[in-house]
Amino acid sequence: MSEPDPISEQVRECADRIAESGAAALSGLYDLTSGRLVRFATTVTRNQHDAEDAVQSALVKVADNPRTLRRAERPWPYLLQMVRNESLLILRRKKRWRFATGIFDLLTRCPVDELEQEETYRLVWSAMRRLPPKQSEVVALKIWENFTFAQIGEVLMISPATAASRYRYGIAKLEIELRGEEVEERR
Repeated sequence: MSEPDPISEQVRECADRIAESGAAALSGLYDLTSGRLVRFATTVTRNQHDAEDAVQSALVKVADNPRTLRRAERPWPYLLQMVRNESLLILRRKKRWRFATGIFDLLTRCPVDELEQEETYRLVWSAMRRLPPKQSEVVALKIWENFTFAQIGEVLMISPATAASRYRYGIAKLEIELRGEEVEERR
């Protein structure tokens, strides 16, 4: 058994409050996790609105049955798995409705003070969007969640070696993409 991580303990505490007080206590879990969950779901769905729907669906399931999250050995990875599963369901439903989406759909809401920083976010999200989903979700968990490859493997139900390989390939592709964007910008 691995040692508990702080976010998992906070998620468990939120699940405890939801179990005790009902769905009204869901706001604590939402406030704690929604930004991170939407960012992760966006790497799967490639669309901000679908990502938000996936997070909402997962949180509704938690509100209906908080005990599953409370009983999870590691609640945060478990919640990430729930969101990933909901994201994949949305993708399956939309498969026949494929359409192009703009880069703005990928941007998570975060205050941006400088135009340059905003442009950097757009470039990174654009490059992430061009990665295969299996690589982008590993990159997102590794970089933004600081997960180990073992933790990533647990969330995605793959081996740590596979997670490391996907990360390595994803980072290499991102580097190429971002260098290409840099060259284009200079022209």
